Amino acid sequence: MRRFDRGSHRRYLVVTCAMATLAFVTACGGSPATPAPPASGFASVVPPVTASPSVQAGASASALIPSDSTTPAATAAATTPPTTATTPAATAAPTMASTPAPTPVSPATPMPAVKVALAKVVAGLPRPVAVANAGDGRLFVVDQAGKILIVNGGAVAGTFLDITARVATTGTERGLLGLAFHPQYATNGRFFVRYTVPSGDVRISEFHVTSDPNKADPGTERVLLTIPHRSYPNHNGGTIAFGPDGYLYIGTGDGGGAGDPKGNAQNLSVLLGKMLRIDVDHASAGTNYAIPSDNPFVGQAGKLGEIWAYGLRNPYGFTFDRATGDLWIADVGQDLWEEVDRATAAQGLGRGANFGWNVMEANHCYKPASGCDPAGKVLPLAEYNHGTSDSIGCSIIGGAVYRGTAHQELVGRYFFGDYCSGKIWDVEAAGPATQTPALLVSTGLKITGWGQGADGELYVVADNGGMYQLV
Repeated sequence: MRRFDRGSHRRYLVVTCAMATLAFVTACGGSPATPAPPASGFASVVPPVTASPSVQAGASASALIPSDSTTPAATAAATTPPTTATTPAATAAPTMASTPAPTPVSPATPMPAVKVALAKVVAGLPRPVAVANAGDGRLFVVDQAGKILIVNGGAVAGTFLDITARVATTGTERGLLGLAFHPQYATNGRFFVRYTVPSGDVRISEFHVTSDPNKADPGTERVLLTIPHRSYPNHNGGTIAFGPDGYLYIGTGDGGGAGDPKGNAQNLSVLLGKMLRIDVDHASAGTNYAIPSDNPFVGQAGKLGEIWAYGLRNPYGFTFDRATGDLWIADVGQDLWEEVDRATAAQGLGRGANFGWNVMEANHCYKPASGCDPAGKVLPLAEYNHGTSDSIGCSIIGGAVYRGTAHQELVGRYFFGDYCSGKIWDVEAAGPATQTPALLVSTGLKITGWGQGADGELYVVADNGGMYQLV
């Protein structure tokens, strides 16, 4: 179903589901911009409670992909601007009810090794690439072809949104790739998606749920941002997520091609190869969003105010630790190295950070191949190399910090996997700034995405159409 290009156009991750193959990846402005509810009316987005699909520790062994007994196999080592009519005005703070302040997690002694497995929750998903929750017991699976499916009680409960006619899946990593529910979704019914349009551009849009909590209205689409991405079909990013500050974060790939040929990741006048941060609760003239006033490049000549951090290659999967607010980024590497970046809330969530690409690939010089200058760059917390014939991996798929209650031994660990090898590792969320990932399990799956339930349990989706719970 997918492929994450690593530079040369020879590497594509392809996911095959249901007899079909699909290539995939891996603000104070004017008046509030919240649109009116759809004509059908908005009553409640919380459906009747259905038994949770969570799999407890006692799940049948036959349903599990067991832990790997192997010791850790990874080593840590030291275009054009957006098509908006005008630059949005900066906003001072989001107008939504504030997100509860993250609870600090104190560093402790090194965590003991754990064993994990994957317990199948549901099978037969067409092209799953991500999992999200709306604050209730349901899970929402993003289908790359253009649908959002509801999983409830361990079964597919219907289609929440279908925009397949608007989504382009040509090339290798295009499609519907991201979903984020507004922090106040339970009362305003707003959610946001990220998809590729036929031209190849990346679009961020808002939709509303209908009076039926299990059905969204495709006619409520409001385009927030369209990012030009026409030169190459790969490196489209994936995740969109609300941070602990209530703003929407958008990870963008560098525009594709081998080695970032257009130099987008280090160019602050384009939105590619970046982490963006926008205010979806205000709008400026000519736009449907505004720029937070504390974004690092606001008001600087030749630099776009939407940019929060830069120097990223393809941050397909990123997440915020719900306990600390820390930002975790799994940035897909070129031909040799995959990396995990951590930007702590205490140190500004990576505000203005340069994560190094394409000067560096993880901790290693890329351009130039030797003698590069790492000064001013944020080096990864962890990395792993591809190994012989990608035996260790080729495309990192993040990932989240476990904050559930079903498996206390997993709390405080950031888990991530690899598309090519199906391996899953962890690092300590509150651990040191440089760590060696611990290899936990070789699943044999082509892992395509992760997600969290409202209860903090973690889920994995794969190109065999399965969704699994980490246990």
